[in-house]
Amino acid sequence: MADLRIFSYLPNPRLWKASIAARLCDVELDIRGAKPRELAHWLWDFDARPLNDADRAAGAGTAREARTGFAGRLHKTEAFLDAHPFGTVPAAYSPDGAVGIFESNSIMRAVARLGADRCSLYGGNAYEAARIDSFLDVSLVFARDSQIYLLALGRDAVTPEIHASAATAYGTWMTGLERALAPDRAWLVGESVSLADICFVAELSLFSRERSFADALAALALQLIHGHDADQRYPNVMAHYHRLCAEPAFAPDVGPYLEKLNAGGLAIPGTHDLSR
Repeated sequence: MADLRIFSYLPNPRLWKASIAARLCDVELDIRGAKPRELAHWLWDFDARPLNDADRAAGAGTAREARTGFAGRLHKTEAFLDAHPFGTVPAAYSPDGAVGIFESNSIMRAVARLGADRCSLYGGNAYEAARIDSFLDVSLVFARDSQIYLLALGRDAVTPEIHASAATAYGTWMTGLERALAPDRAWLVGESVSLADICFVAELSLFSRERSFADALAALALQLIHGHDADQRYPNVMAHYHRLCAEPAFAPDVGPYLEKLNAGGLAIPGTHDLSR
């Protein structure tokens, strides 16, 4: 039996927070899900699965109006909403389904705690753990604006105001990370990889989806926020990112995702380093 079950749309860079931590901590995950558009045809539950005839027959009892990131109706059981009161994914469960864990940073923390005796990802003491939490909390501020921006790009609804807000959030986040890694620190916190490093890679990788909409931005006379000058503007951050992406615990998730973005000539800053 897996240590943690997770239901999500796939691929989901924020889910990597848990999967990377699981590789490092030797924690077994049971991950279920499908592409975002397919999840309208899934039953959202501890036993998440594509809808069968019986599920469809009982559909009126589980049908819910979709919210952020989805459209139309989704099928969520009462048990799912009891465990995940905000109704979002990724949605994690204890092995028996009794406890629901929501929000990607919290799911990542759960993995780290489950595997704490095999790998310390949450710092060596209370002070380091609190500093790691500081980075995770700051990432949520950036994540809010980045999600609004990426969803607007996907709906062809981005505005100069949304772009400006995302650019400000990106600049604030990256500038702080640059300072945290200066002059030549190997890790964001302490002397080894931590949840802060894992979260950073996941959030920046997700923001790299912006490059899929380069032409749409250009048509609006807007520039890429995470452009090819990132290596020059944030040398410590980008060097850290490139190095982590190539690490064995990170590469299985990050590599294929960035390669797919690169396939159409949508090269991500510095991803040539991934082949090393």
